[in-house]
Amino acid sequence: MKQIQCKSFNIEEDVVGRITFRKKLFNRSKEIWVSKDASSPIFGYAATITTNENIVSNGKPYCVVNSIEGFNEGDVVVINKRGEIVFVYEVKSNHNAIMATERCNHRCIMCPQPPILQEKDKTPFNLKLISLFDKSTQEIGITGGEPTLIGDNLFILINHIKKELPKTAISILSNGVKFADKEYAMKLAKCRHHDLQIDIPLFSDIAEEHNRIVGAKTFYKTVQGLYNLALFHQRIGLRIVVHKQTYRRLPQLADYIYHNFPFVAQVAFMQMETTGLAKENLDKLWIDPYDYNMELREAVLLLADRGIKPYIYNAQLCVLPDDIRCYAQQSISDWKDIYISECDGCMLRGQCAGFFESNRNIHSTHIKKVENISSDISC
Repeated sequence: MKQIQCKSFNIEEDVVGRITFRKKLFNRSKEIWVSKDASSPIFGYAATITTNENIVSNGKPYCVVNSIEGFNEGDVVVINKRGEIVFVYEVKSNHNAIMATERCNHRCIMCPQPPILQEKDKTPFNLKLISLFDKSTQEIGITGGEPTLIGDNLFILINHIKKELPKTAISILSNGVKFADKEYAMKLAKCRHHDLQIDIPLFSDIAEEHNRIVGAKTFYKTVQGLYNLALFHQRIGLRIVVHKQTYRRLPQLADYIYHNFPFVAQVAFMQMETTGLAKENLDKLWIDPYDYNMELREAVLLLADRGIKPYIYNAQLCVLPDDIRCYAQQSISDWKDIYISECDGCMLRGQCAGFFESNRNIHSTHIKKVENISSDISC
């Protein structure tokens, strides 16, 4: 999540609020007032953010920043006593998500965010966040960790989104294991959300290979979870992180998906984010994306030809073969998406996913600016 450093004052517990530049008469308690030259905090707001270091606080919570240009009306932030302003929702972003839990029952070898063992229940905090989100939000992700580890609280979150943001789509990123319990899958269906998709990782068509990558013997539970979700007519996506241990069997995995899970709405092939456990295991995982183009192309076209929608996430267009560029998406969250110097002047820059910040120095050696577009890259 995007963070801004500040000097915080009179803040002992985290302050959560929605950014506003307007002076309001009513309902201020959920708002954080932002003013470049505030002389003092205004009574009733959760806190004040300003660039004025000579502000008279009167004991009210406030923080001083170098600039207010990074804030937008409607953003939701958390201010802590360590002097960090954490953006938990950005009104202009298409990649907003709720962290249901940081716990997980897998330990994937390439996980960018290693799980923790214990934590305070995040559900009350997340319910508060949802009530602060802009009503026109197009999509909210529910992620982790593993979201199903919060049990029935997952359905409380879904129903709260349904109530507070009735037009907003929901995307849940889950390993699918809990949905092997048919009763749990049924509870998700009973939420009757109008636009919900569950995205589940599948890393091999061989059980032992999948289990080794996720660090748990759960392949068949994930498979059963997929069938249970399909039984209750839930929309499902599959995700495949491509690295040294998965790329060789991409065509076989695509064929396995077609024959065993023809009901899935989409399959996403994802370039790896080199942080967290992926960085620790880089020597076992890293392969130049250019070097698995043949396997990736075969898998993508196999699914496309058979009527299953393929996507390519986190990939650079200049590295991909021309005939599968149209399946690439701008999928990297805004706050960690960058371009490098080789991208300067590239005609595809506005359509390309770019790079994870963590991949600034770990990326394909075949990155180059595209000066002429030889064909239409839309599907």
